[in-house]
Amino acid sequence: MSTAVLDLDLNNLPLEIANQREYDRALVLLRLDGRPVGQALVSLSGGRIDGDDLRKVLLLNADSAFWENWLHDYLALPAAACQAGDSPKATVAVCTRDRPEDLERCLNALMQLPDDGQEFIVVDNHPSTDLTRQLVEKYPQVRYVRENRPGLNIARNSALREAANDIVVFTDDDAAPDPNWLRALLRNFDDPRTLCVTGLTMPLELETEAQEWFQRLGGFGRGFKRMCLDNNNCDPLMGWVAGAGVNMALRKSAVELIGPFNDAFDVGTPTRGGGDTDLFIRILSAGYRIIYEPEALNWHRHRRTWPELRRQLFGYEVAGFAIWTCYLFNGNWDAARQMVEWIWREVPTLAKSLLRRPNCTPLDIMAARFCGAALGPWAYPYSLWSVHKGNK
Repeated sequence: MSTAVLDLDLNNLPLEIANQREYDRALVLLRLDGRPVGQALVSLSGGRIDGDDLRKVLLLNADSAFWENWLHDYLALPAAACQAGDSPKATVAVCTRDRPEDLERCLNALMQLPDDGQEFIVVDNHPSTDLTRQLVEKYPQVRYVRENRPGLNIARNSALREAANDIVVFTDDDAAPDPNWLRALLRNFDDPRTLCVTGLTMPLELETEAQEWFQRLGGFGRGFKRMCLDNNNCDPLMGWVAGAGVNMALRKSAVELIGPFNDAFDVGTPTRGGGDTDLFIRILSAGYRIIYEPEALNWHRHRRTWPELRRQLFGYEVAGFAIWTCYLFNGNWDAARQMVEWIWREVPTLAKSLLRRPNCTPLDIMAARFCGAALGPWAYPYSLWSVHKGNK
């Protein structure tokens, strides 16, 4: 059965949840005075739960991030300021390819952001139709940019070149940012050592088994505690812990400091992903900082079908091993350790799937992941060759 996704504030809980008849449970995003501070899985009886019972369940499931925020409010400590005039100006970029329905939802959400003078760009990457351009023409605030070379990182680099502002904020066409999303990201650029800020991404819906499993396997979540990451507290080769490209802001000066996005990575290339992770690795390796800001909330529509989920998880492992192969080529032998640790960590999970143990990961998902891991080391050199050929 599907899972309802609810967005509730502890200080303004409803008297009851009673309009969820098709669901027997709900994933609740818990807020305190509008700030995301935790989540909980709540059982529903007949699609409902009493308000008092709901409060008890939410508090029982609350983790340390919630209680730290609650104590902050209880002690009336000063909140982080979010003054539009103090934040840098931003360009919001959406890189897309042939998904006008998703893009329309994303643009509608972006139009709800407070107007702080931000610029909006849609980069249409190697389109097969004219539907994206036609859609963007309905939004006077949005500038259309066409990038004919396929590849998400190629589209991201195009956005960096086209952007008029010093901070470029990226989201995906299948995401819908929260109204405070942009301000929450931008207020973290007060330190010049911070090159990138990422945010919290929650599921927009959990209507299918594929969406449920993607969320169960981690989704895009990085928790509800703000993190300041550098090479002193985070292994750069574990850069993925910093966040995801669906929700990230980047200084344009990063291009001069660490280089642009690597065209050989991400969707539209043989590596199938990893462009954001490779960027995070290079930022951390160069001694700069990445801030993870959970108040920068974004909602993502996970893949709805099982074949889409298999392809996505296959692609993630292709990308992961392609990245480690890239760094091995460059003499970073810690990448070999990362490969061995991945295998050591995942073999027991595969064994549980083969033995069909309770609550194990479906075998076809594990098979897709291991096949992706096996292909990854070959995908990177092939992608390099493809990029070189495409640039001729």
